[in-house]
Amino acid sequence: MKNIGFLSFGHWSDHPSYLTRTAGDTLLQAIDLAVAAEEIGLDGAYFRVHHFARQLASPFPLLSAIGAKTSKIEIGTGVIDMRYENPLYMVEDAGAADLISGGRLQLGVSRGSPEQVIEGWRHFGYAPLEGETDADMGRRKVLEFLDKLSGKGFAQPNPNPMFPNPPGLLRLEPYSAGLRERIWWGAASNATAIWAAENAMNLQSSTLKFDENGKPFHIQQAEQIRLYKEAWKKAGHSREPKVSVSRSIFALVNEQDRYYFGNQGKAGDSFGYIEADQRAVFGKSYVAEPDVLIEELSKDEAIQEADTVLLTIPNTLGVDYNIHVLSSILEHVAPALGWR
Repeated sequence: MKNIGFLSFGHWSDHPSYLTRTAGDTLLQAIDLAVAAEEIGLDGAYFRVHHFARQLASPFPLLSAIGAKTSKIEIGTGVIDMRYENPLYMVEDAGAADLISGGRLQLGVSRGSPEQVIEGWRHFGYAPLEGETDADMGRRKVLEFLDKLSGKGFAQPNPNPMFPNPPGLLRLEPYSAGLRERIWWGAASNATAIWAAENAMNLQSSTLKFDENGKPFHIQQAEQIRLYKEAWKKAGHSREPKVSVSRSIFALVNEQDRYYFGNQGKAGDSFGYIEADQRAVFGKSYVAEPDVLIEELSKDEAIQEADTVLLTIPNTLGVDYNIHVLSSILEHVAPALGWR
């Protein structure tokens, strides 16, 4: 059995083939999609976060709205770029969203990926400390966020407050018990996966990672996950870790599927540069008839190592078609692989 969720990039554009022409379209359809996904038995609704782009950017209003309109499905991100965040304010936002959803928030964070503008986090008022890189800044903010999620008091109360205070140091409110155990780190390298394990975060691994040995993507990703699990065990944490991998998987079950995706399943992994000095390996898309998908996916080592699979979706094609895409996987592929 595996948890199966969708991962939406939340694109919109005034394009004649898009059903998400505006930001409002994307946000409202994201809510409808999560509600419908829960109805067909999907386990998670996850959303990418990008700034300065026609994509979803501020996740907590959306996650809160989905939490209020659903009752079972996990809601999360994959991932929030911590270089742009105020960790304390984020603790409050995350606590509120988690309480609204009844403890279903699964929050993916990371140091961030290349963005639409140069050093966009500076426009948000943030800069690395002396001697830090922007990646260091992102990881520092994550550690502060995790610390404040613990619910321990740290702020000295005012002796003459507007409202009575409880005794002792004050913590951020609203506090949501258990949320600290539902924070995920999006790791692009083996080293940061190990770092995530040492800091008791679950692991999210995407459809790309830094190329560290030239092997096929799914093998490198499986190696990353095994290193993460070893580091978790060595750290002696009391709970079991969770691991998700993202995949582009499309079952061709009708002519519309073949029209949209029929030519995308032949390419294999690819190698390229997402940063000037960092070579990456990009996993292939799985596009085929269900019986072929079952055979191909059964050989994906990283999926075997993970407990959660996030299916990337073409959100611009609308709610109905995306529910068809997800239902096709649940009905025709997942049972044969033991995911259901």
